[in-house]
Amino acid sequence: MAIYATRMRDKLTEALNPQALTIKDVSHHHAGHAGADQPGGETHFDVVIVSNRFEGLGRVARQRLVYGAVSAELTERVHALSIQALTPAEAAKA
Repeated sequence: MAIYATRMRDKLTEALNPQALTIKDVSHHHAGHAGADQPGGETHFDVVIVSNRFEGLGRVARQRLVYGAVSAELTERVHALSIQALTPAEAAKA
């Protein structure tokens, strides 16, 4: 069961009301790296999130919103997030 992925999905949905959200556990790609030694994975994630909340914000400000929403998970178990934070208009062009 993907406990941390579910928790992050719930928190990001509440905080950023995304039009689209994908959270993929990529921990297996980081075997042997720092922070990836947890049984069951859930240490490294790719996150793609599309939200109107990102309008007018730069990349760093967008990432801060994401990190802020999932700060407890980052403290407890999650070692790294790869974040793609897009506005709906940017996602439509991709």
